[in-house]
Amino acid sequence: MSQTAVWYGTPLPDIDDVLLGSVIYFGLIGLAVMGQNLILNGADKGFTVCAFNRTVSKVDNFMDNEAKGKSIVGARSVEEFVSKLKKPRVAILLVKAGPAVDSFIDMLLPHLEDGDIIIDGGNSHYPDTTRRCEELAKKNILFVGSGVSGGEEGARHGPSLMPGGNPAAWPRIKPIFQSLAAKAGDNEPCCDWVGEQGAGHYVKMVHNGIEYGDMQLICETYDILKRGLGLSIDEIVSIFEKWNKGKLDSFLIEITRDVLSFKANDGKSVVEKIVDAAGQKGTGKWTGQNALEMGTPVTLISEAVFARSLSSLKSERLRASEKLPGPTNKFTGDKQQIINDLEDALYASKIISYAQGFMLMREAAKEYGWKLNNAGIALMWRGGCIIRSVFLKDITEAFREDPKLESILFHPFFTDAIHKSQDGWRRVVSQAALLGIPTPATSAGLAFYDGYRSSVLPAGLLQAQRDYFGAHTFRVLPEEADESLPADKDVHLNWTGRGGNVSASTYIA
Repeated sequence: MSQTAVWYGTPLPDIDDVLLGSVIYFGLIGLAVMGQNLILNGADKGFTVCAFNRTVSKVDNFMDNEAKGKSIVGARSVEEFVSKLKKPRVAILLVKAGPAVDSFIDMLLPHLEDGDIIIDGGNSHYPDTTRRCEELAKKNILFVGSGVSGGEEGARHGPSLMPGGNPAAWPRIKPIFQSLAAKAGDNEPCCDWVGEQGAGHYVKMVHNGIEYGDMQLICETYDILKRGLGLSIDEIVSIFEKWNKGKLDSFLIEITRDVLSFKANDGKSVVEKIVDAAGQKGTGKWTGQNALEMGTPVTLISEAVFARSLSSLKSERLRASEKLPGPTNKFTGDKQQIINDLEDALYASKIISYAQGFMLMREAAKEYGWKLNNAGIALMWRGGCIIRSVFLKDITEAFREDPKLESILFHPFFTDAIHKSQDGWRRVVSQAALLGIPTPATSAGLAFYDGYRSSVLPAGLLQAQRDYFGAHTFRVLPEEADESLPADKDVHLNWTGRGGNVSASTYIA
């Protein structure tokens, strides 16, 4: 199939030529683990790739070792790097997010021409990507911000790629990106165009937020199995092994089994030797912050972020463990029942996490004017990325059946899945509370579900409180309206007889 696109008046290469011709260069700057592996991936797919790093010795070392004998060329300066790229040039940056991205853009610009493409494949914050798109468009340079997920292995053999930015770049980079990407289903590439401006990095941000949630849910489940039920590491490994063959089949369940199985020289699981204080790089935090800005209740992911923050208070927690009492009761019930319940609770909570993530992207699309393809996003996450799991196939199919689906919870598959899982989910949250084992993400998922399915919430009382102390006004239910309390109007009452009739402005999220 032949396609030709117009690029500032200049015809682009035929798509088949891009796929088949190894002389079509793309270049990559940044030879850390991800950069090196993505270059090697490109060479395996038939592309000739130009490699550059600010520390030139890394280029020499890469060319003498991992890249030796492959269709990879090195560059020892930015000018040489650009000169080796076929026009319109494609330069991928895999450098630390923040000022380093702007620095490399500034270094590249004097050597680029109209229609050349710069791609940021790091974990940049989406507003920065939007800014760079706008600034570079004025210089006739096409900027793309692409999420890249899958870690070292994904970069080497096929990551999930989430490109967004200037749409004029997509015809040129599509064959490259979809060749590099992982494949899912019927050999479908886990890569498609996400949207304009910072949409690609936004979707990657939400991906990482869901990743935070998934990891915390698994850790809470492990904690109940170990501390609550008193199971050995080997018994827990067997449970995760079994779960990974069923509805919980996923990359994170698989690696949890593997890391728990890894033994130190003394035969003890390495996991039991690691300090229980988790780190984070900020993408989960960005998801929570954006959810607050959007007024979207992404509660499970937010609790996962806070759980990491709480874990980092190690010395304070040690003091608290000596001073603050908890329950003394031990678990005496049916262990197998709770193990079965934990599988249901983990599954149901994961559904909520993804539902909240897609809910947030829905609101972002409205706010920023993006046309996000939810089925395409779910497909991108089915392979290569950290949150890949068997049920993303079901999310893909749900959005393909109904592209305007308001929530995956409204699709029959997930409605039924939650229905079948919720009894066990509730028993797990109850049992954990009785044992004094924290389950912030699992509990937040259940609380969201119960709030979301409630036709009546106590927010009427909250609105009355706000009007009482701040004259913030409220609205009356149509069926309860009368002359003194009219409907479809902001109402303020003088609750004490001492207040006035002047009301403050009303804000409804």
